[in-house]
Amino acid sequence: MKPPVLLIHGMWSTPGTFDRLRLVLEEAGHRTHAPALLFHDRPACLPPAAALGELSITAYVDHLVAEAGKLGEPPVILGHSMGGLLAQMVALRIPHAGLVLLSPAAAANSQSPSLDQARTLKNVLLKWGWWDSPTMFDEAGARWGCFNGVPEEVTAKEIAALVWDSGRVLAEMALPPLYGNITRVDYARLTQPALVVVGGNDRTTPPGIARATARQIAGTVDYHEWPGVPHWLFWGEIEQRLHATVMTWLATLA
Repeated sequence: MKPPVLLIHGMWSTPGTFDRLRLVLEEAGHRTHAPALLFHDRPACLPPAAALGELSITAYVDHLVAEAGKLGEPPVILGHSMGGLLAQMVALRIPHAGLVLLSPAAAANSQSPSLDQARTLKNVLLKWGWWDSPTMFDEAGARWGCFNGVPEEVTAKEIAALVWDSGRVLAEMALPPLYGNITRVDYARLTQPALVVVGGNDRTTPPGIARATARQIAGTVDYHEWPGVPHWLFWGEIEQRLHATVMTWLATLA
């Protein structure tokens, strides 16, 4: 039996990130489940839920652990961006068949500070009180740091699909010592196989984070760093390459 796949989207995103990847996985015989993180099913045209801004990353992890239980057997946990960090944190709490980390965000102990990352998030972080308020990825930051090099028709559609997210979660990831290093990952306990993919031109979660993550995971790691590729992997030939890489790796678990 092929393992099911739990797919975890990133900050300001939705499960729609994985629509095409899910089709590929399911055609190959993998059951999939891509839950929305808390309040991420609320359209951005509506005011954000008041409770969202103060939600901790532990609330996201608790929610995902409960959602993983619906699969009934240990899944492969696949996450993009913040979802890559959440995947690691969920994996510490449930039996799982492996990890797929796509452009993963940094844990407290896999930080790799970058000026590119600071520029990407500048307009979010310059708003007073962002750390306990709902936040939204601004268009300028998204275009420069997430969708750099992505065709305009794809970029415009993805920016229009962005949703509100938790400022508290962003603060816990960006400033871990101030929040008790709540995002710290015990990498010695991640003993299952892992696939790590990152773009060499990723300005949101720069490659140094993926390298630091891959070095510390105790299980066997298949690491891919693709030159010239940005943070957003879900378009055109890059997405086709991603599908092939994921499916080839999954076949090694059989």
